[in-house]
Amino acid sequence: MRIAVFSAKPYDQTFLTLANEDKHHELSFFDVRLNADTAMLARGYEGVCVFVNDHLDSTVLHLLHDSGTRLVALRSAGFNHVDLATAEQLGMTVVRVPAYSPHAVAEHAVALVLSLNRMTYRAYNRVREGNFSLDGLLGFDLHGKTVGVIGTGNIGLIFADIMHGFGCRILASDPFPNPDAKAFVEYVPREILFAHADIISLHCPLTPDTDHLINEKAIDQMKPGVMLINTGRGRVVDTQAVIAGLKSGKIGRLGLDVYEEEEQLFFEDLSQGVIDDDQFMRLTTFHNVLITGHQAFFTDEALANIAETTLENIDAFESGDGTLHRLV
Repeated sequence: MRIAVFSAKPYDQTFLTLANEDKHHELSFFDVRLNADTAMLARGYEGVCVFVNDHLDSTVLHLLHDSGTRLVALRSAGFNHVDLATAEQLGMTVVRVPAYSPHAVAEHAVALVLSLNRMTYRAYNRVREGNFSLDGLLGFDLHGKTVGVIGTGNIGLIFADIMHGFGCRILASDPFPNPDAKAFVEYVPREILFAHADIISLHCPLTPDTDHLINEKAIDQMKPGVMLINTGRGRVVDTQAVIAGLKSGKIGRLGLDVYEEEEQLFFEDLSQGVIDDDQFMRLTTFHNVLITGHQAFFTDEALANIAETTLENIDAFESGDGTLHRLV
């Protein structure tokens, strides 16, 4: 099949090309995002391969359909950037990568916890400047602390397992408790989790129920000085409410790998320009906030799995055989 690959970074080209060696699809790589202005690049391609910041609304899907595109292959598990109803109406198939490396994301969440707790990012910069003062670097023992995990799919459960290894008590909230949850995971209502957790880590999908789940009301229910970690979906967190929580001291440490308005920021080098997102820039002024640019998934294993599953989806669509991780 002829596939137009959008938002293609050098690492995407490397891993997709390797995964395609024994499949022989024709892959064309475009570094631009797919939207109404760039959809014409897919003219004549049977499929498009897209990432989380590509736009596949009704307008774009109609443009793709009129150009002969039949398959939309997502290089992600999330699909809230795709108008599935329109795709189904047009008879287009949408596939995704339902899982790649849950360990990658879970371990990154743990990295944020450790870095924020012991302020290693601040210590690194201080030592480089010859400042060996310990003021402002005070952390706490993880052993004996209570960790709240919201969302206990594969990633949330791996994160819980790691934190339990530090000697933490694990509270969890999920409308569908994971049958693989170990004996040490205690499911409780959200308000109980908020009230007792020293650390809260978000691993839930973005749904109408979880959109701005972390809002002013939720933060009011949390322990003073709570550590909040989000490696899930940006819109699960209400940024304005979190900024207010940081200013009041209710939130003692904040670690983000996702951000609700990240589309115009993440995956691009903006170091030579001006970032005009005032909320994001306000977050960067807090010494107890650590933000990474949606890199939790970014490991060799995860990228290889994403590429392999993507090409397997394309194979299955073309041949009618094999596993097709289909949304519509």
